[in-house]
Amino acid sequence: MTEFRTERDSMGEVRLPAKAYFGSQTQRAVENFPVSGQTLPTELIHAMGLVKWAAATANRDLGRLAGSGRQPLDEEQIEALLTACREVADGRFDDQFPVDVFQTGSGTSSNMNANEVIANRAIELSGGDRCSPEKPIHPNDHVNLGQSTNDTFPTAIHVAVGLTIQQSLSGALIACHEVLSEKATQWEKILKIGRTHLADATPLSLGQEIGGMARQLELSADRARRATQAVLELPVGGTAVGSGINTHPEFGQTVCRLLAKETGIGFVEAANHFEANAQRDGLVECHGQLRAVAVTLFNVANNIRWLGSGPRCGFSEIKLPERQPGSSIMPGKVNPVMCESLMQVSARVMGNDQTVAVCGAAGGQFQLNIMMPVMAHATLESIRLLTGGLIAFRRFCLEEMQPNVESCEAAVEKSRSLATGLNPYIGYEQAAALAKEAFATGKTIRQLCIEKNVLPKDQLDEALDPWRMTRPR
Repeated sequence: MTEFRTERDSMGEVRLPAKAYFGSQTQRAVENFPVSGQTLPTELIHAMGLVKWAAATANRDLGRLAGSGRQPLDEEQIEALLTACREVADGRFDDQFPVDVFQTGSGTSSNMNANEVIANRAIELSGGDRCSPEKPIHPNDHVNLGQSTNDTFPTAIHVAVGLTIQQSLSGALIACHEVLSEKATQWEKILKIGRTHLADATPLSLGQEIGGMARQLELSADRARRATQAVLELPVGGTAVGSGINTHPEFGQTVCRLLAKETGIGFVEAANHFEANAQRDGLVECHGQLRAVAVTLFNVANNIRWLGSGPRCGFSEIKLPERQPGSSIMPGKVNPVMCESLMQVSARVMGNDQTVAVCGAAGGQFQLNIMMPVMAHATLESIRLLTGGLIAFRRFCLEEMQPNVESCEAAVEKSRSLATGLNPYIGYEQAAALAKEAFATGKTIRQLCIEKNVLPKDQLDEALDPWRMTRPR
């Protein structure tokens, strides 16, 4: 076999690698977009294969493949086409998708990449020569039958996003929530000082504090589900501009039904194909939920980092697992690296949200959004980063962190905030004066109250009981 082969398309001849499953249009795109070296996310490639399988199945069931265009397919060829689509969906041809993310804004290059790979593989499976200039299974006439890039590519984006959230992010969020909920229960009887404005506040239990974080993760899992709901409507069936030209009237709903059954996600045909083709508002909404998740994770990781600060000159109320040396110059220093990693992940996702929002706002003119590849790349990267960051944070931080009971309890008695318990007995003004004097003299609130005989002992013990301050009274 020679190193290269020549193929012809509507623009003329193209030389491409002889062993490649892709064809001339893919090669043109490779040469036109030597931009970033980043190809489409594999999740999107697999979703494209799944969408092409659903489309081919729908065309078979609707009688379109056996009587399509210039060259109807026989049963063996149709089965080969369906198998080739499945192989792309299963990741067997990821290396045959070389087109850069920063390509034509509709994703036409990548849609044709999928069409060419599937067609050539189907020819091979049905006993033909995939390198022959004759294409008995044609990328446009058969693989792309009843479709346009303008409806197929965004459909694949929605499928990829929905699947990736369902299969990875949701579970990672739930797992972190469960760990924090368990810690909250275990640490319910550990008293500590509260903080507002990073200043001492009234006491609470360490379990209550961690329980608040657990609830944040629970709400984040809900947001991940809402992110999936934002991409349930699929544009497939709208073809070029939303009118459905060159497709069967039942094609869109049939494809959506097949995809919903295959994925277990409630995908449905778009209520209005002109909106679904032209705008990517659903994807913007989806990533907005991911941004909210990132904000929560940044906050949780940062608070845990603060609680673990020290070990001797910080709060040191939680003992974080020691994962690696923290300094190239300071011996023995250990840093909260897992918290810092998740905070960086969250920052990147917040930045991706700005990219998605700009693309959604500025990229959609009339019947098409022309920023779809980068929107897909940013969204899938966000899901991947959040998932990986959460898994590492749970395994190497949350599961192994322990309470520092002595440090938690030591701060309570010396805190000026205990004066809040005196309010019902002596009023805010007198309690505030005691708090200021305690700070000036270095004495505790209790010591001053005893010296000044502010309250009888039984009332003082009741007023300054920190556990009474952890519940409504």
